[in-house]
Amino acid sequence: LGNTDSLKELMSRFGELDWLIFTSVSSIDSIFKFYPDFTESLNPDCKIATIGTKTAEVAMNKGLHIDIIPKDYTAEGLIEEFERIDLNNKIVGVPRTFSARTILPEELKKMGAEVILAESYKSVIPEDKEEIENLIQEIIDEKIDGITFTSPLTVVNLFKTAEDDQKDELVEKLSSSTLTVAIGPITGKILDDYNVKHIYPERYTVKDMIDLMFRELNNQN
Repeated sequence: LGNTDSLKELMSRFGELDWLIFTSVSSIDSIFKFYPDFTESLNPDCKIATIGTKTAEVAMNKGLHIDIIPKDYTAEGLIEEFERIDLNNKIVGVPRTFSARTILPEELKKMGAEVILAESYKSVIPEDKEEIENLIQEIIDEKIDGITFTSPLTVVNLFKTAEDDQKDELVEKLSSSTLTVAIGPITGKILDDYNVKHIYPERYTVKDMIDLMFRELNNQN
């Protein structure tokens, strides 16, 4: 989490916002960490949207009223909801990681909104990669029964960490001896790009993903 220049810029315009969009729990945590009283400067007519029930739950526990939670817990699901709303000349704040997909801000701009993107956290490979390297080796050695991926970046980072001569075998093991579970279709699409066989739950939440993994593992036994 970081108080970046773009986050400061968003904070300076809180009084102008018509919409504030939280795409993850991390985006909420960063705002409240650096600006715990931010709601006092927020436009009282500002509406709030979240992606996913967990993000909404955290926001509500902090006293925020949520106006939109899309049925499909993806950027595409949120875009579909906003297509029913007049966003022309509306100001929309989106705190998130800059490594996230660009479809949400791009589509909001097409609807006529002014979008203020703020980097509120970073999704990066840890400097100490030993644990990830050990995990990769254990997958290759068929010691891992199941693995979950909560975002496209978690998939990309795993393969970035793997040595070139490990990648083919990593794909093979993730598609066979290890049950690979994605949180939803967007993360699943990245696994498809790596040719990794996988499944994902009907509801795109961490709880549903983990429940699905254990159900499948129990069925295998």
